[in-house]
Amino acid sequence: MENVNFHTENGVLTICLSGHIDSANSAQVENEINRIREENPAESVVIDCEKLEYISSAGLRIILRVKKAVPDTKAVNVGNEIYEVFEMTGFTEMMDIQKAYRVISVEGCEAIGRGANGKVYRIDPDTIVKVYLNPDALPEIQRERELARSAFVLGIPTAIPYDVVRIEGGGYGSVFELLNAKSLAQLLVKGEKSVDEIAEMAVALLKQIHSTVVKPDSMPDMKAVALDWAEFLKDYLEEDQYRKLSGLIAAVPDDNHMMHGDYHIKNVMLQNGEVLLIDMDTLCRGNPVFELASMFNAYQGFSSVDESVIKNFLGIDRSTGEELWNKQLRLYFEGRDEAEIKKIEEKAMLIGFTRIMRRSIRRGGLDDEKERKLIDFCRERIADLLQRIDTLEL
Repeated sequence: MENVNFHTENGVLTICLSGHIDSANSAQVENEINRIREENPAESVVIDCEKLEYISSAGLRIILRVKKAVPDTKAVNVGNEIYEVFEMTGFTEMMDIQKAYRVISVEGCEAIGRGANGKVYRIDPDTIVKVYLNPDALPEIQRERELARSAFVLGIPTAIPYDVVRIEGGGYGSVFELLNAKSLAQLLVKGEKSVDEIAEMAVALLKQIHSTVVKPDSMPDMKAVALDWAEFLKDYLEEDQYRKLSGLIAAVPDDNHMMHGDYHIKNVMLQNGEVLLIDMDTLCRGNPVFELASMFNAYQGFSSVDESVIKNFLGIDRSTGEELWNKQLRLYFEGRDEAEIKKIEEKAMLIGFTRIMRRSIRRGGLDDEKERKLIDFCRERIADLLQRIDTLEL
């Protein structure tokens, strides 16, 4: 039958639907599907909707009966219009419905941002796409979309992804509309904004983020994450160092204020005079000391033994990174004296070097000469800082 084809592989029966399925041909379509299932019994059924152009309620009832007969049934390659029908009728809540994603290429596109889990490219003057490093990133994308929506509802100026795409060559991306927006990194590198101007814009947004209270179960707790970093280093630090480090982190007061988790000048955009936050997959809650640690790493920590790192990452040299870090720290704690700010900086450094050391070891750094130097540097700095720090409270 022209509306129904099939194939089987590894015990999975794939039924391919095409054209229009409505009351005029639904009985014939269902008879054909039943025949195929009887001749090809399977515990899993995939309904491929790539060539399906229209489906009426009569067609939906066919799928519902297949789902009832074979609980492990899902629909894939569902076009936008068909997906809207599934969503409107509640099918997306009853079974796994996977959209068909358009394919785009980022070859030759300008890379304007980079985060812990992906890179951001401008694909045209109005549009950017975040390409995820994980090739099976659909759960990550869904999680980031939910976090971004949560932040937006709470008043944080952020770009909301409006489409999910497949990336030519493999992987997935989220598409955002950002009309002629530029990252703070681009503005700084091109001389369109000064270090002072960039620092002021970044800190203004950061204070807004950190003043926003979230529900405890809506975002990850950054203190728990930091405790995991310290636990990982148990076998790489002296026993007393490990115990003090873990104790300091555990003693940080619980905090339900929002944090970005990867805040730097490539993850903040300027669009028509408005500062916007992007790359929301690291959104979390906790004490600002954890955010400051991440910022220190971006501007100083990661480039501690190799100054080319910050150039490759943010497009600026280490001295500019140091200036930017110092100005942001002092703007954030405006009114505090220099001695207090230095102590705060050391607290951020302690957590920052803990994260870098753990990250480098996990990535096989002990077997790489350059990474080994960074690990040893972090170990020395952690040991030194622990001698002077008795609390991580700000």
